[in-house]
Amino acid sequence: MADPGMSVAPYWELTFDADGDVDRPEADRLLAQVTEHGVRDLIVFAHGWNNDRSGATALYRRFLAPVPGLAPRARLGYVGVIWPSMRFSDEPIPDFPRSLAAVEAAAPCPALDEDTRRALVTTFPGRAPVVDRLARMLDERPDGARGLTEFGRLVRLLVDGEGRRGTADTDEEGEPAVFTQDPAAACEEFAGALAALGSPGTPRAFSVPNPWDGAKELLRQATYYTMKRRAGTVGEHGLGPLVGQLAGAAPGVRVHLAGHSFGGRLVAFALRGLPEGVRAVKSVTLLQGAFSHYAFTARLPHAPDRSGALKDGLRRIDGPLVCCHSRFDSALGTFYPLASRLAGDDRSCLGGDIAAVLGPEWGALGHDGAQAVPGAVRLDLAAALGAALPASGCVNVDAAAVVRRGGPPNGAHSDIVHPELARLVLAAGHIV
Repeated sequence: MADPGMSVAPYWELTFDADGDVDRPEADRLLAQVTEHGVRDLIVFAHGWNNDRSGATALYRRFLAPVPGLAPRARLGYVGVIWPSMRFSDEPIPDFPRSLAAVEAAAPCPALDEDTRRALVTTFPGRAPVVDRLARMLDERPDGARGLTEFGRLVRLLVDGEGRRGTADTDEEGEPAVFTQDPAAACEEFAGALAALGSPGTPRAFSVPNPWDGAKELLRQATYYTMKRRAGTVGEHGLGPLVGQLAGAAPGVRVHLAGHSFGGRLVAFALRGLPEGVRAVKSVTLLQGAFSHYAFTARLPHAPDRSGALKDGLRRIDGPLVCCHSRFDSALGTFYPLASRLAGDDRSCLGGDIAAVLGPEWGALGHDGAQAVPGAVRLDLAAALGAALPASGCVNVDAAAVVRRGGPPNGAHSDIVHPELARLVLAAGHIV
């Protein structure tokens, strides 16, 4: 049950595969032991992209450490969700210093290091030759559009199949540009976005970017899209039904879902997988959620006949939905909108605020909060922690006061390990 390095207890882990199937012995231990430990409030946390279990548990250990001291009288239990995602080595683990590998990855050549290669092979079984070829092309940068076209073909081959399965954030048709747009044009857009952000090793904004500077970002975003879809599958078909089982086995336990990045998408889509009538989920806290800010709306502003995939999600929470966002999150303010555009949109995307250039259709929840949700409350972090949060409904919390550290390409996306955000999870669940 307990992780030896975990400072909170009782603590359980739940491991899911890419299809949402849970490790059954782990699930059975949780169902059998949560009542034995007298747990009243169970915090269930899902990570975003991480290469392995140790990275995920490190996040849980650091994020949850303040919680017992913040709610000393509460009867708390903790669950760390482990699901198969991946992290490029130049992306920091939340609140961890940049490693030597990350510094090397920031060099002008965008070649894939060994850690990232291994992660890609693990994430996409049977695709090792494709990964090797992509790495060679990033090293060699063959001239002309033909090389970029071949690179794009290999990226699509890498993620083919799974990258298009799962549930979209809205019921609009189409695929993101990373799967449908001309690869050379997509690489040019990503290279321009990197230059506008001042990424190390890329040209200055006033020069013409080399499309190969955006090629690694094309691979990164295609991988992200696969992880995004996978997170929805794990949430809806894995975690949601398991929370239903928990409600039956331990009906007095109040469940509080929390997730970072694609982990936010995972716990949000768990609401779709809850059996009808289950009211065990008392709060949901999304930390820099990497999915559409229209996911919870019943009517898309730009397409009123369409809706968000989680339009019924609020009614499945017996408490509030808290959505943290930060303008310093350039992963969600710049690259998420680029990768999430639907095919056929040919507007220029090379400005500094890509979300503004593309328009609100492609915005991420972690950049500006849930949109088009009637009655949604907007608060800054100090206000959210200074008064009781609403008992229900959507609450957008501007967390830029603490979620602000980080360099290109992801900005502050991983800057979530702060006691203020741990307090917010407790506040969302009205845990004292």
